[in-house]
Amino acid sequence: MDFGFDTFISPLTWRYGSSEMKETWSESNKRLLLRRVWIALAAAQNKAGIVSDAQLEDLKAHAKDIDIERALEIEGTIQHDLMAEIKTYAEQCEVGGGVIHLGATSMDVLDNADALRLKQALAIVLGKAKALRVSLAEKVRRYKDVPCMAFTHIQSAEVTTVGYRLALVVQDLDECIKELEALEIKGKGMKGAVGTRASYAALLEGTGMSAADLDRSVMEELGLVAFEGATQVYPRTQDLRVMHALDSLSCVLAKFALDFRMLQSTAIGEWSEPFGKSQVGSSAMPFKRNPINCEKIDSLCRYVHSLVPNAWDNASLSILERTLDDSANRRLFLPQAFLAMDEILLTASKVVSGMNVHEGAVSRNLAAYGVFAATERLLMELGRRGADRQAMHEVIREASLKAWDAVQDGKDNPLVGLLSSDKAVLVYMKADEVVSCLDASDYYGDAARMAMKIIG
Repeated sequence: MDFGFDTFISPLTWRYGSSEMKETWSESNKRLLLRRVWIALAAAQNKAGIVSDAQLEDLKAHAKDIDIERALEIEGTIQHDLMAEIKTYAEQCEVGGGVIHLGATSMDVLDNADALRLKQALAIVLGKAKALRVSLAEKVRRYKDVPCMAFTHIQSAEVTTVGYRLALVVQDLDECIKELEALEIKGKGMKGAVGTRASYAALLEGTGMSAADLDRSVMEELGLVAFEGATQVYPRTQDLRVMHALDSLSCVLAKFALDFRMLQSTAIGEWSEPFGKSQVGSSAMPFKRNPINCEKIDSLCRYVHSLVPNAWDNASLSILERTLDDSANRRLFLPQAFLAMDEILLTASKVVSGMNVHEGAVSRNLAAYGVFAATERLLMELGRRGADRQAMHEVIREASLKAWDAVQDGKDNPLVGLLSSDKAVLVYMKADEVVSCLDASDYYGDAARMAMKIIG
């Protein structure tokens, strides 16, 4: 079956995501994992004397001989994808073909294979999240003492540092990494059609091996811990926990990318994405340097977030021991969430490693607006010297309003001159002391120390 650009293919197939994540969610990997589960089951049954050594070795010999075209051909006739894979495998195994899937129901195999695949995919996400953290921490160290204007309500506020701003992203990212690491992906185990192990108990009667022993043996072979209990499927709340972890990570990176876009805006101009010499910013406006990478991050983060309700619905609407209305959407949202997150992390790492901090623009904005922030320090010093706090607050407020009018008219900020010549202020401080007090370049408190403590 051929797919090309003359039919619909997902952008996740060819535009977004790494080859390792695509391989994880590929049909080939899925079918290899299915065979791994069948071999683990046969190995346990071999211990019980139900499957011979020759049969088990035959299954192992053909473990990697997947034939998707043949399986799809069979599926077209019998309309059951897993049974088609069983028949394909059995055709290859003249000796062991007859014992494949013995005692199992479809989801004994599919859900344990999915658990293995989730573990693979989460390992990739964790690796990339930790790499991003390393890159961010490097920038924190570099810019921890570079003062810049902070913004609240999208208005200039007080002074922070570039490094501290980035350190707060690291702090959130660390929580996401902890959440991902805390996820224990469990398999269904080998529990049969409604989770009671009845088929295995019947199969193993008189062998000396219990159904629980077989369940444990298969899971040990697969390197999985099984849920103690299950229905026909593993609890779909597991998928929901996975999606919540991805959603949290997408939220952190979405805010980072949006903040980056704000700081790259021409009005602020303090940060910018890496921009290639031949890169085109706009088809209409040749001068444009749009933050396309951060925009892509935000777009894909929204998409990851939009997928979460599928997992919630599957968990809450899985009536009694199981309904099949989760199957089709799980084929879609699980790989799509991981592939989108993979692309988000790749892009975020590219942005952070190549980001530009335009210190000239940072200084310009600090000079224009930092003095307003430093009035807080002036007010504290006046109070310390015995001035009436309320009276001085009013003096500073009136001078600040005049200064804002000047700034909004495009003039230089006159606030330092206004306050350093105000008679009410000069009762308590000399003019040069007022000027020194209104220098905001070092008015960022413990920002640098906190930034370094966050990154460790």
